Amino acid sequence: MSTSNIYLAVFTGSKTGQRAAAWAALSESEREKKSQEGRAAWGAWMQKNQASVLELGGPLGKTKKVSEHGIEDITNQLAAFVAVRAESHEAAAKMFEKHPHFSIFPGDSVEVMPVKPIPGA
Repeated sequence: MSTSNIYLAVFTGSKTGQRAAAWAALSESEREKKSQEGRAAWGAWMQKNQASVLELGGPLGKTKKVSEHGIEDITNQLAAFVAVRAESHEAAAKMFEKHPHFSIFPGDSVEVMPVKPIPGA
């Protein structure tokens, strides 16, 4: 697969930040109402951008870090990912403006980066 015009969008969020604390402070019914609103908005985003979504991706679970020192459990701010095709890096980023990940849910941001070809491939 050519990597031309392919962008990886990584959703980030902190489990200990202000947004997470505000979310946790909501009553159960308020949180459920916001969750329903967020799921509907996310579905609408997917519907609007379905022609550009190459890999649906999904939520990310617990992380294991593998290095020369072995394997260890770690915590990071990576929450989910999706791969999209767009005319430019700017166009890919614009797809995520006001995304429900941070406009409704307590996520922090969406980081968008080009997928580059493997050198020599």
